[in-house]
Amino acid sequence: MGHVHWARELARELLEQPLPRRWAHTQGVAEQARTLSGILGDEAELLEAAAWLHDIGYSPILREYSADLRITGFHPLDGARYLRLLNVDEDLCSIVAYHSGATVEAYERGLLEELDDTFDQPPRHLLDAITYADMTTGPDGNQLPVERRLSEILERYGPEDLVHRSISRSAPLLTASVRSIERLLGFVQN
Repeated sequence: MGHVHWARELARELLEQPLPRRWAHTQGVAEQARTLSGILGDEAELLEAAAWLHDIGYSPILREYSADLRITGFHPLDGARYLRLLNVDEDLCSIVAYHSGATVEAYERGLLEELDDTFDQPPRHLLDAITYADMTTGPDGNQLPVERRLSEILERYGPEDLVHRSISRSAPLLTASVRSIERLLGFVQN
């Protein structure tokens, strides 16, 4: 549990004060990730640590951290780079870098090549798991169906916004990831 405790404390430090709503979301995502321990086995701790850290790239504290951290404005890449500076396990960095359809938004931002050149993609089942945890947790940490989560994001960002376009394009993939995990959970619980 060392990685999980460390990840939780780092996320708290970076998100709780400057971004309390993001912190509430992060707590809910970590709670949702813990529900997957039965299907992830030995990888459960890695996923929970990634859940705590998945949105640290939003933190304004990162911009003050180091000149070595190139801030792109793309939170998965910025957060994963920060973790790499801290010498965090590469598997954890990769999950943060690619979480919740990050490749689609990276493409929209002109950062896909940079993302792919900087981090290896994690295994599909871990991407599905982090997507499940993130896309079934609302901005205030409440659990909700993936369809409501996607609608909530689209409402928050107008149609002209890059995030809106990215979520619209990635919605089928995000939903498929959630359904994949739901099927596994159903199989384990039956």
